[in-house]
Amino acid sequence: MTSKTYRIGQIVPSSNTTMETEIPAMFHARHAQFGERFTFHGSRMRMKKVTPEELAAMDADSDRCALELSDANLDVLGYACLVAIMSMGRGYHRVSEERLSLCTSENGFPTPVVTSAGALVDGLKVLGAKKVSILTPYMKPLTDMVIDYIEHEGIEVVDSISLEISDNLEVGMRDSRAPIEITRKLNTSNVDVIVASACVQMPSLDSIQPIENRTGLPVISSSVATVYAMMRRLGLDRTIDGYGSLLSGKY
Repeated sequence: MTSKTYRIGQIVPSSNTTMETEIPAMFHARHAQFGERFTFHGSRMRMKKVTPEELAAMDADSDRCALELSDANLDVLGYACLVAIMSMGRGYHRVSEERLSLCTSENGFPTPVVTSAGALVDGLKVLGAKKVSILTPYMKPLTDMVIDYIEHEGIEVVDSISLEISDNLEVGMRDSRAPIEITRKLNTSNVDVIVASACVQMPSLDSIQPIENRTGLPVISSSVATVYAMMRRLGLDRTIDGYGSLLSGKY
């Protein structure tokens, strides 16, 4: 076991109450298994309602957040808002990651940057997913945008459920085990992976392994995919017990 300490940064919407809970929970579980230590540092972008207008305004503020966080000489930086990235157009996670990395480099502390949007897409590809079913808290037009984004990356979305909650605080107050029952309504025939939460604000961490145990299919969420991407950028073995196939160590 090692006592090395890694600094984890997150850029989060001002109304997000989930990523600063779920990301540390997974890394603390990692600490219990392997002994590395992790500290967590955040900067916030204003956003209260999940609307295209607020998302665009919020994304424009992400450069400031990356600059502030880079002052702490982080080991990895995560942009923790999936739909903000996806609402900016197909493939935008690549643009965002490059721009935010440049912000940190120009500040003298070059930092690897991952986005939850890019992490979800990449996590699905790591699992070999060709067809998926997804659960989101979004209004249906935003869910359709997420579906278009994922399908543009070459992954078919067979079925989706939209809970149609526009208030981001309300999304964050949902029960982390709620997706266990809700995903029973998804069509999962012939799909390769179930996305238990295609949203970094909708809690789902306690649902990942139970859904996977029930269905026999790999199950991921935006937060699980983000941790996988962070650990890959940190050069760590991607193993944390109890959070589904992606973090099983097989990938």
